[in-house]
Amino acid sequence: MAANIRVLLVDDNPMILALLGQAIAPFAAVEGFSNAADALLRAVEEAPDLVISDFAMPGLNGKQLVEKIRSRAATAKLPVILVATRSDINEQLRSMQDGVEDFIEKPFFIKEAAARIKRVVDKISLEKMAREAPGESIVRGNLQQMNTMDLFQSLELGHKTCRLSLSNNGERCDMYFSDGQINHSQYGSLRGDEAVYKVLTWTDGHFEIDFSGSSPEQTITRSTQGLLMEGLRLLDESNRDAESNVLEA
Repeated sequence: MAANIRVLLVDDNPMILALLGQAIAPFAAVEGFSNAADALLRAVEEAPDLVISDFAMPGLNGKQLVEKIRSRAATAKLPVILVATRSDINEQLRSMQDGVEDFIEKPFFIKEAAARIKRVVDKISLEKMAREAPGESIVRGNLQQMNTMDLFQSLELGHKTCRLSLSNNGERCDMYFSDGQINHSQYGSLRGDEAVYKVLTWTDGHFEIDFSGSSPEQTITRSTQGLLMEGLRLLDESNRDAESNVLEA
């Protein structure tokens, strides 16, 4: 799904620029820039969907880049991720905490940074699909574009209130979100947490998000992240049991 998202990546370190660009490329179109001035010109020329910038750079730094982007009407609401050390985040970027999508703290592992960026990219992609939906509040797609866990994280990150329906081979699960947290789920005769665990590993099928959908029921006992963590634990436990049975046979 997120292949329709265009990212400007800015870092004066060519190795980080190349490695991070390669890690992001599977789920977004990436343009890399080694200095913020060139990135700013490109953003003004054709606004991207997301800017990811290092903070500490010679000349125009990441904070100044964001301020200049935000000063223009066409790019004022452009999502931004800043890469910085913990001390810079706490001391120099504190005022921007509510104005950026995320901070990636240096030093970082490329895989972990890419996973955090993907969460933001998926969120932006869903919002873009919702804006482009022709006169309705429903977004549809397939689970090969965005899997169940990615959908959960995107809706949580975007603090969405909606109904998420997953269907696969005649089976259907309806989950209701309120401000990014699942409050109710129904899968056949299953309700609540158990219904969610049934669909966490689905990779085939379709999804439908109705941003006008809601439910007053509260059958879920965990947070969205709690459901994901417990679902992964149960899956890992099931896999270990299956491996053990094979060895015993």
